Amino acid sequence: MKSLYIGLISLLIVSSCKSDPEQTTLKVNKQLLSIAEKIANAHGFGHWENVSEVKFTFQVNTDALNGKGRSWSWFPKSNEVLFESLYGEKRYSRNNMDSTQMANDRGFINDKFWLFVPFQLVWDTSATISESTKAHAPISKKELHMITLTYSDEGGYTPGDAYDIFYDDDFIIKEWIYRNGNSKEPTLITTFENYKDYNGIKIATDHKQESSNWNLKFTDISIALDDEK
Repeated sequence: MKSLYIGLISLLIVSSCKSDPEQTTLKVNKQLLSIAEKIANAHGFGHWENVSEVKFTFQVNTDALNGKGRSWSWFPKSNEVLFESLYGEKRYSRNNMDSTQMANDRGFINDKFWLFVPFQLVWDTSATISESTKAHAPISKKELHMITLTYSDEGGYTPGDAYDIFYDDDFIIKEWIYRNGNSKEPTLITTFENYKDYNGIKIATDHKQESSNWNLKFTDISIALDDEK
């Protein structure tokens, strides 16, 4: 897999101590909601408890690389994952993994994190989230709201990372800064754009860098609900 996705390997560093989804419904009273919950709800978290299957392809396109990407099917209620590779389909349970499945799972956790950043704010209870402040977004230069998501130095595939997340007045994420190991200098800065709605869940299908043809994008997305299965 390394030879097939060499252009994607560096992106695995953004899969810090990310937890599995909790099958909980957020409170309705907006005055009681945290910033993380408001952001998650703005992206459709209220529909998550009914999600039975998620399919998506994670792909990075640059001047030098037009990769086919990694394709996944995730069954969140059973926590099973299906990975589609050139060598066929590989299915495993995240509740019962062995060392032979770690490489695939590392890729899945990374790709799922990019897909569901707004929900990770709620799922990752071991991470800390700063108070919201006003700040100028690094790419658009617009004044937005900003929180910083910081992961523990222990646990996960790449612990200790931090993310400065910029969102608008509607709690929709617009940009972020990834800082490897909570470094002061940015490791990666991208947009969140081209949002599309999948059964009420809003997904940013493009993540672009400034002044570059680099684009991390999601294709072949489908989100099935219980009553559709």
